[in-house]
Amino acid sequence: MTEKETPLRPEQLIQLVETALEDLKAVELVNIDVSEKSSFADNMLVCTGTSRRHVVSLADHVMLEAKKAGHPARGEGLESGEWALVDLGDVIVHVMQKSTRDLYELEKLWSMAPPSAEASGE
Repeated sequence: MTEKETPLRPEQLIQLVETALEDLKAVELVNIDVSEKSSFADNMLVCTGTSRRHVVSLADHVMLEAKKAGHPARGEGLESGEWALVDLGDVIVHVMQKSTRDLYELEKLWSMAPPSAEASGE
């Protein structure tokens, strides 16, 4: 992290991401609290872009807004436009085309409760 980069608090970061995605008309934005299920992030925001160009634009815009606010940001998958990931530390942003989002069902995957002892027969 450079001297200029000052991480935002998670709630500030979530608001920044939601605003940035809404600015460029992201579709079906969902915020998933993964703090109890993950050690690498507290929140995961998932949204849909309507085309390859839209996916890349959404991810780029989130990174630009985070960097303008002094928060470090890293992107992955920007070259394909099928699925882009923006790593903001405590917040991870997934921007996908509809077909990719339907295939991976991240909301369903991360919303699953761990199996209880009763269900496993213990």
